[in-house]
Amino acid sequence: MSSHSQDRSIGTTRRTAFALGAAVATLVALAPAAQAFPNPFQQTIPGCTPAAPGLPNGKQWPVEPALTIDTAATHTATLETTCGTLALDLDAAAAPRTVNSFAFLAAEGYFDHTRCHRLTTEGIYVLQCGDPTATGMGGPGYKFDDENLAGAVYPAGTVAMANAGPGTNGSQFFLVYRDTQLPPNYTPFGRITDGLDALTNVANAGVAGGGPDGTPVADVVFNAVRTTQS
Repeated sequence: MSSHSQDRSIGTTRRTAFALGAAVATLVALAPAAQAFPNPFQQTIPGCTPAAPGLPNGKQWPVEPALTIDTAATHTATLETTCGTLALDLDAAAAPRTVNSFAFLAAEGYFDHTRCHRLTTEGIYVLQCGDPTATGMGGPGYKFDDENLAGAVYPAGTVAMANAGPGTNGSQFFLVYRDTQLPPNYTPFGRITDGLDALTNVANAGVAGGGPDGTPVADVVFNAVRTTQS
């Protein structure tokens, strides 16, 4: 797969491969001001509401956070979006570093006020999120290795990491709204237990401009992302 860092050239890359990642090799997060105004290509559709006031904090860290979660515990996440709330079960046993990073970023408010920047409706069926710049090039400043790839599959409800190649995970992830065939290159670390209908509603609204891959018509913003350990 080619890197999704080239969001602007999706039209040429999608026929050869569907990219799901950030430009980690040249990763430079833009300032939060990059999202000071709504994306003019996105709209509030039925079932969605305007975003809560606020901007992504755009924090950066030089290294991956230390592993602090209990991998034997139950981990869940709540994604409060402008188009509905998604509940996730996170698989800390199979993807400990990934769940640890996700929980760390959520606790830092890193995902709050970020927009889901990419929807794909042909070939693969995913909504990509987690980039504070909403460009496909943002990330937290660190990267970490892949996990849980042996026999990885991506049925509807899967939550997996986007990347720009092996060992380049950061903050971007994708939500699978319909069974999708992908090579086992993307760390699956959770599943949607509630709210898949909201995700399907976003997918049904389509891509801005009518293509199969690009900015979603629906303005999907994370008002808040929280994780729990029990």
